[in-house]
Amino acid sequence: MHEDAEPLPGTLAATAAELAPLLLDDMRRRARRERRRVNAGETMRTTALVNEAFLRLQRGGAWQDETHFLHAAAMAMRQVLVDHARRRLADKRGGGRVDSLEDHPDIEPFWVSDERLVELDDALQELSQLNPRLQQVVECRFFAGYTDEETARVLGIAERTVRRDWIKARAWLFQALEPVPD
Repeated sequence: MHEDAEPLPGTLAATAAELAPLLLDDMRRRARRERRRVNAGETMRTTALVNEAFLRLQRGGAWQDETHFLHAAAMAMRQVLVDHARRRLADKRGGGRVDSLEDHPDIEPFWVSDERLVELDDALQELSQLNPRLQQVVECRFFAGYTDEETARVLGIAERTVRRDWIKARAWLFQALEPVPD
């Protein structure tokens, strides 16, 4: 267990059903912000995002500590938002504005199109093959909205490492998502 991790009440491991009520307000706050940031609109409300993430977390079994649960929550929110974007794209087939990471160098755009979100997910899958920690930092920072400090705690690494990894990941994603010249 990580030094900063809070032990779970009563046991060495807890289920999502035990942890979710303790962290529900935090999950709602983060889900609300992330839903707005990726323009999930009215078709994906905050409660729906939290509930979908919770359902995915329930399938995960037991959690060793709060940080383990929060990392899994970041991954679950990513999966829910990307799945939602894929469904919307299937409905629209090409609808939505396409943002460039160049327009948003910190990779935290206020408005991200469904296409860009799906492209980002595909790029993150590729990045996870090259460097899983960079992919985890992006999940925490971009999809869960964690700060450097929170990301460091969740991943069990130093804040400086998070900052370095965030820079590396953004640079890699910029290259991976840059349109190919004709």
